[in-house]
Amino acid sequence: MNVWPQFSFERFKGIVLKEFIQMRRDRLTFAMMMGIPLLQLVLFGFAINVNPRHLPVDIVLGDNGPQGRTLLYAFKNTTYFDFRRLLKSDAEGREVLASGQAQFVISIPQNFSRDLLRGDRPVVLIEADATDPSATGYALSSVNALLTTALQNDLKGPLAYLEGTNGPFDVQVHALYNPEINTQYNIVPGLMGVILTMTMIMITGLAITRERERGTMENLLSMPTRPLEVLVGKITPYIFVGYLQLLLILIVAHFVFQVPIVGSVLLLLSAALVFIAANLAMGIMFSTIAQNQLQAMQMAFFVFLPSILLSGYLFPFRGMPGWAQAIGEILPLTHFLRIARGILLKGNGLWEVSQDLWPIALFAVIALTIGVKRYRQTLD
Repeated sequence: MNVWPQFSFERFKGIVLKEFIQMRRDRLTFAMMMGIPLLQLVLFGFAINVNPRHLPVDIVLGDNGPQGRTLLYAFKNTTYFDFRRLLKSDAEGREVLASGQAQFVISIPQNFSRDLLRGDRPVVLIEADATDPSATGYALSSVNALLTTALQNDLKGPLAYLEGTNGPFDVQVHALYNPEINTQYNIVPGLMGVILTMTMIMITGLAITRERERGTMENLLSMPTRPLEVLVGKITPYIFVGYLQLLLILIVAHFVFQVPIVGSVLLLLSAALVFIAANLAMGIMFSTIAQNQLQAMQMAFFVFLPSILLSGYLFPFRGMPGWAQAIGEILPLTHFLRIARGILLKGNGLWEVSQDLWPIALFAVIALTIGVKRYRQTLD
């Protein structure tokens, strides 16, 4: 007795045709199938750069002598540094490093030219924001080669004796906020934002689509509630879930990975509320657009991938081209990474945090507005 029925090519052809028709009708899923590989090719091929150049540098020029000016122009002409402005003091240099406006601050001391000509070996101080070691490593390694050739045209003739094997001056590098260049100090705080982004968007992305697939959407629509009340009510319980995740990560980061907590934990928790709300609003927006849970998950992944790659979590943010940085500035994760690392490693206060907090709040308002509008269309 033949257990397996005879294979029918006609039935097989009918099933294949049915799947193609269904794929054509589900345009969003088909677009994701084509869009995600293209997105990966573009991001990995053009946006990702593990050897960043043109990093912003501010200079404290304490000496206007010829050798001091020569050294200044040497830093201006290198491809690793982009000179922004001259600072008045070392204190101002610490401020721009803490706020993230500059990646490096180079201090050329007073009487640099005089001490150099005397053979006293003056010290040039380079302070680097080392919260992201991968962003500063290559640039710092290029400094020694740069400084050995910076004054080669000046040290000729009667000054040739100053050009010894170690150069006429010393360079002192301070890797601020992460002096041991510990990558865990960079990765673990960033995980707070990554995990919250992934879980909050995915959980709330299924909120409305689940109601629709279970057939309870009609009951929800018939209730005497406003769209904003429904959507905010759906995301509120997950705020507490987000805080549980955040506290768990903080405890493990500090006691297991020895990540320092220099700033205020209360300020971090307050900023996290805005970030959690932004991700929940994004998930709700996706759930009102998607027709089913599969589409909601696909849309969440489509946002999660560029968030990981363009936020500065895995790759140096300043190493990306301008268009990639512009996209990254839109993403809430980019700003929350700066907030978390700034508070934990730098001890940033409310003023520094506010520079990255308002873009997250604006994103949350826009996403929730779109979600409310789409939900009203469902009501109509």
